[in-house]
Amino acid sequence: MQELNRDFIVPGALAKADVRSGQYIGEIVEVNGPRAVFKVLAVLKHPEQGDLHHPYNPDVAMFHERRALSYTEKTNVPLRDLKPFEGEVPDYNASLQEAVAAQIAALDRLMRWSARGLELLKELRKEYK
Repeated sequence: MQELNRDFIVPGALAKADVRSGQYIGEIVEVNGPRAVFKVLAVLKHPEQGDLHHPYNPDVAMFHERRALSYTEKTNVPLRDLKPFEGEVPDYNASLQEAVAAQIAALDRLMRWSARGLELLKELRKEYK
């Protein structure tokens, strides 16, 4: 297995980080062994809602609400979940709104797909009798 280049993981560097089910742009503040302190500057992907162990199941004991990490919130991130980031860091509020809109659009598409699939299956069930 090829070793990943982790030379970019130094205090002050910009990086992308996967945190829970969201993805963020931020600054590496400190490196502590296998983890780094990461300061959030923008949102690339809003965290998913619901039970991550039972995706797309609305009938779970606890349907989790997951908020995006806040602007300048610091979190510990495993080094393996960091990737280099180059470019302009978008405004936090604008990036958060775009990430939420993308998540809503994906769920809307899934709802429409599900409704269409259900409609076709009900028609097929009539034929199968």
